[in-house]
Amino acid sequence: MKIKIENKLIGEKKPCFIIAEAGVNHNGDLGLAKKLVDAAKNAGVDVVKFQTFKSEKIVTPDAKQAKYQSENIGKKESQYAMLKRLELPYSKFRELKAYCDRKGIIFLSTPHSCQEDVDLVAELCPAIKVGSGDLTNLPILKYIAGKKLPIILSTGMATLEEVREAVETILSINEKLILLHCTTNYPTPLNEVNLKAMLTMAKEFDLPVGYSDHTEGINVSLAAVALGACVIEKHFTLDRNLPGPDHKASLEPLELKKMVDGIRNIEKRLNQKENLDNIITELNIPEALGSGIKKPNPSEIEVAEVARKSIVAAVDIKKGTKIVEEMLIIKRPGIGILPKYFNKVIGRIVKKDINQDTLIEFKDLK
Repeated sequence: MKIKIENKLIGEKKPCFIIAEAGVNHNGDLGLAKKLVDAAKNAGVDVVKFQTFKSEKIVTPDAKQAKYQSENIGKKESQYAMLKRLELPYSKFRELKAYCDRKGIIFLSTPHSCQEDVDLVAELCPAIKVGSGDLTNLPILKYIAGKKLPIILSTGMATLEEVREAVETILSINEKLILLHCTTNYPTPLNEVNLKAMLTMAKEFDLPVGYSDHTEGINVSLAAVALGACVIEKHFTLDRNLPGPDHKASLEPLELKKMVDGIRNIEKRLNQKENLDNIITELNIPEALGSGIKKPNPSEIEVAEVARKSIVAAVDIKKGTKIVEEMLIIKRPGIGILPKYFNKVIGRIVKKDINQDTLIEFKDLK
């Protein structure tokens, strides 16, 4: 199966589709975002990708950071406070899209918080990249699938069964799906990579697969391509010393260029029928290959609690009220009722007052 994104065909025997993940490494500054576009273009990647969200719709005000976030920014604060500094308004994404068009590079952005984010991304982008935190957010996956654009879905923190549920949800509406194996830990130690899990998903779902790489260096990405990754996504920054949660686990521009050149060299060697085992041995990352069992690492369990989402009160709800859809929103953290049970919450009566931005719990419903 091959999927087309703009003028690029993605799939077996096609050049690896390389996504430079700028993410929030612009630190909320459009000028810095444009410099990231320039650096991505100069490195020779196919795509530069950002993240689209409204802080008040992605996370409750008092949700905690992940451990790696507080360590990387050097202080503890709420996720909301951190994300608010990293947010770009919708109008700036339109500017970025136009800038990418002028530069001749594909623009993508991950929608993170609500249907309005998805609407904007679908308007501006030729595909939708979904982050690992939304893999269990089945309502938003259905909405994204309805846009009928190609979908690239990261699968960090997930079991194979959770991936299956997301895949079935999307494929029931939209068959243009690519899966990325991923470990949601920044940076990812080599012994948590489990690169063979990418092959497990390829066999299990018969879909194009790739790898979203949060390790330090480039050798894991090169190994993923050698093993058959159709897509590589890698965080990059202008300077790893900049403040922010993701800079330390990102490549700098010269390293990004080295990764692109390395990927193209791996492809050339494979086309010349060079022995795969020799290439993997040369990359010298045996501990990154893993067991092939698709499951979360222990470090990801904690991250899932802050990165996944739950059903939350969108407004104050008085005791005795029958819940309707407009009273609910899906936000971080991921320690409450899973989003897939959204419709099971609608119509229930609340047994006590529930304040806005409080996680809904089944014990408070009848």
